Amino acid sequence: MRAKLTYAVTAAVLVFYFLLAGSRGVLLIRHGTLLTVTFGVAVLILPVIGLWFLWKNTQFVRRANALAAELDAEGGLPVDELVRTPSGRIDRASADAVFARRRAETEDRPDDWRCWFRLAVAYQDARDTPRARKAMQRAIALHANEPVRAA
Repeated sequence: MRAKLTYAVTAAVLVFYFLLAGSRGVLLIRHGTLLTVTFGVAVLILPVIGLWFLWKNTQFVRRANALAAELDAEGGLPVDELVRTPSGRIDRASADAVFARRRAETEDRPDDWRCWFRLAVAYQDARDTPRARKAMQRAIALHANEPVRAA
């Protein structure tokens, strides 16, 4: 719940910032000189890119959470079997062992979104966020019966 609240607050702050920057861009454009119009357009581009990025990430999180809820209802969420250090960090060897099992499971059933979801969790536990994100995107695409892009 704390992560959702943090995400919502961060998103709200970003939207406020984008609106503030966008209003400054409009003011620069209204000034009417070549220099201010150029700067105004440049200032407007950044909030547009930021809003697009925020929207895409919010969609990703919502879809991943929906898959997690569906997998939880089926009783298929991965069990946390990782060994942790006294400080609470995941032991690397433990994460590697779980990852190897998840990868083998996914190789056996490459069209099963559930396997890709569990592989994404294993990647995240191994601190490989880019691959975790790609695996989760594949799970989302397979669940939605969308064509899967080659990695």
